Amino acid sequence: MEHSIKNNRPPYGIIAILMIGAFVSMLNETLLNVALPSIMKDLKESASTVQWLSTGYMLVNGIMIPTTAFLIQKYSVRRLFLTAISLFSVGTLLAGFAPSFTVLLVARMIQASGSAIMMPLLMNVMLTSFPPEKRGAAMGLFGLVFIFAPAIGPTLSGYLIEHYDWRILFHLVSPIALIVLIIGFFLLKDKKAKNDIRLDLLSLLLSSVAFGGLLYGFSSAGNKGWGSPEVYGTISVGAVSLILFILRQLKLEKPMLEFRIYKYPMYALSSAISIVISMAMFSAMLLLPLYVQNIRGISPMHSGLLLLPGAILMGIMSPITGKLFDKFGGRILAVTGLSIIVLTTYFFSKLTLTTSYTHLMLLYSARMFGMSMVMMPVMTNGLNQLPARFYPHGTAMNNTLQQISGAIGSALLITIMSTRTKTHASDLAAAAMEHMKNQHLTQQPSPQVIAEMKHQIAMKAMLEGINDAFLISVGIACVALILAFFIKRSKQAEDPINAKKADQQVVNKLAEN
Repeated sequence: MEHSIKNNRPPYGIIAILMIGAFVSMLNETLLNVALPSIMKDLKESASTVQWLSTGYMLVNGIMIPTTAFLIQKYSVRRLFLTAISLFSVGTLLAGFAPSFTVLLVARMIQASGSAIMMPLLMNVMLTSFPPEKRGAAMGLFGLVFIFAPAIGPTLSGYLIEHYDWRILFHLVSPIALIVLIIGFFLLKDKKAKNDIRLDLLSLLLSSVAFGGLLYGFSSAGNKGWGSPEVYGTISVGAVSLILFILRQLKLEKPMLEFRIYKYPMYALSSAISIVISMAMFSAMLLLPLYVQNIRGISPMHSGLLLLPGAILMGIMSPITGKLFDKFGGRILAVTGLSIIVLTTYFFSKLTLTTSYTHLMLLYSARMFGMSMVMMPVMTNGLNQLPARFYPHGTAMNNTLQQISGAIGSALLITIMSTRTKTHASDLAAAAMEHMKNQHLTQQPSPQVIAEMKHQIAMKAMLEGINDAFLISVGIACVALILAFFIKRSKQAEDPINAKKADQQVVNKLAEN
């Protein structure tokens, strides 16, 4: 599709179809989280079993995404998109009518296998369809899908779960997915020259074990604790497999995932900043609902509404940020955005038992405003430096690292919150005992008073644990802010293969003369 930059106008029809497909698949990823308690009740399963609907989806994503670089090079956009949206549609239909938990889990994994292809495919089409100077605005529209869909998911889900059965979440998405499939079948018409690259099966195996192991290990750490053999065992296996996978890729002439893209400094820097931001981003997405629902007792519906203005603001800002990126470059946007993120995250570490709903909404919206200035500009600036043939590898690497850094960030923050909550609980309990001794009470407090005191201590301890986790998140965001000062406007690097061909042509001409 590289010719579209030089000769034709960008394929807006293809991009629109891909965007709708990506939007629906990303929306579905967050829709289900709010519905897990209802599914537990309906299918009579435990919380740890039902959690597999999210974990399984994420694992399939983590295993599939690294293969997308190979798939994009091997097959046409039409073929890949129709396969992806077909898998997603089949999974969604099956999930809507699933008679048991096992069928529902299989359906979610089929969904994930289609969804994993969608985002890297869309990003690659955007990169090859627009010249670098217009790419910011295009990627701003991509950011609309990337950010807006997951953000409105919990609000929409909260409303639907409150009024309907959990199956409505799938029944709502399946007709849209089928319409996108039909439109794509008739309108997508790109051709691709036959590519004889073959998938290295050992690379696929190592990649699956590496990314699957790391994702599962870090995702389980929040619930099972770092001391669980299941956690450190899978992380260790994943880490060893990742080292073997990287060594294998560096030996192959046509690797499944090209790690040599890290020799381009702006891509390497953007990758590092994206990892750190993904870890920090999860703090508000994860800790705020815990605070709002568990400590303040606000309903899932209203906790979803709390996040909605921020999501809308981020959606509006994404195309504007893209245009600003084209004009001013990535550094000024990233530094401004990350300064806002650091400041708002610090204010989130000062939550109390009476922080107002409006204050939380405004603070979250301001944080999302800062986030909209960072994610897409940083990513686009890094990808702009890569030679065109490395775009599939760059997009696949970004998506894979986001999944893993998100899982690491979640596990880290949940662990910090849990351990600090226990510490604060024992300190508060000791302080309460001391206070009672000093009061010289003549009679033992009633069971109701003791129960109320225990409840107050638990709430206060959890609040302090959440505040401590937010404070660590401030430190993580500061690392990204420092890195952002090193961003320079990228120019596309010369492809070493093309350079060799050009040198050979010069040598041949000299020989002829």
